[in-house]
Amino acid sequence: MAVDMRTFLAHVELANPITTAAGCAASGRELAQFFDLHRLGALATRSITMAPRAGRPTPRMAETPSGMLNAVGLQGPGIDAFLERELPWLAQRGIRTIVSIGGGTVAEYSELARRLADAPGVTALEVNLSCPNIEDRGRVFAREGSAAAEVIASVRSIMRYDVPVVAKLAPDVADIVAVARACVDAGADALSMINNPLGMAIDTEALRPSLAAVTGGLSGPAVLPIAVRCVWQVHAALPGVPLIGVGGVMTGADAFQLILAGACAVGVGTALFHDPYACLRIERELEDLLQTRGFQRLADAVGLAHRPPGSAPRHLLVDSEESSP
Repeated sequence: MAVDMRTFLAHVELANPITTAAGCAASGRELAQFFDLHRLGALATRSITMAPRAGRPTPRMAETPSGMLNAVGLQGPGIDAFLERELPWLAQRGIRTIVSIGGGTVAEYSELARRLADAPGVTALEVNLSCPNIEDRGRVFAREGSAAAEVIASVRSIMRYDVPVVAKLAPDVADIVAVARACVDAGADALSMINNPLGMAIDTEALRPSLAAVTGGLSGPAVLPIAVRCVWQVHAALPGVPLIGVGGVMTGADAFQLILAGACAVGVGTALFHDPYACLRIERELEDLLQTRGFQRLADAVGLAHRPPGSAPRHLLVDSEESSP
């Protein structure tokens, strides 16, 4: 029997838990050349900014063992072009769309939310908090709970309440649970984790940093254990909050780890750069794993690894109760 792969992001139902990770599928047109985007749980756009951005100078990507570094710099056409061309294209096709936004001030995040508040086709709004706050010496919003909470509270006060606001968190912080709690207290309906941890590589031939920006975000299989750890810690502290697990997912087994740690949805990013069908393959592999382990619903596996050793999985408890006289 097929596994019920439906999941909920706050009150929004997704047909399956697999989404693209922000920044890895632009706004969907590229992936649409390969498969029907309706087969995704949702498509997460690149982070939309107020003004067009050319991004950082090249080289902006570098391969690393089991991953890659990137310092693209939120390249994009800006909110006007997004609302004029990209979002309507997705809305006309009925694609479930998580719109990611990024800003340099609380006012910029607020204005982006205002521009998107009445726009058709927004399934959820993801707030990329890994942006430097130009009003606070460039300190990244995600590094401190108070700064992250200020952004989330402002966005949540503007955005329609039928559109979940998702706070995307960074792993390189002193206490990710404290930041997560601050965002939820400020009104976040769900959390996404992790954004790329900061890394660096040096070209030993050129004797210079591999990236023009010197440092960049590390992604790929190397960061999966960090993502699993963050999801585990936040789910343990905030078990009622929907989590999107992102970071290093290459296979269905990787996605299963994040689900068992507490994620109700999983974002796929770097894998798409060499396999445009990765989301479909990972969803299929995840369903096969769930079926093999006797799960009838994805929901029964969410956070299951937190159960005490030796206790029966929830789906087996339910089956036992239904079969008892």
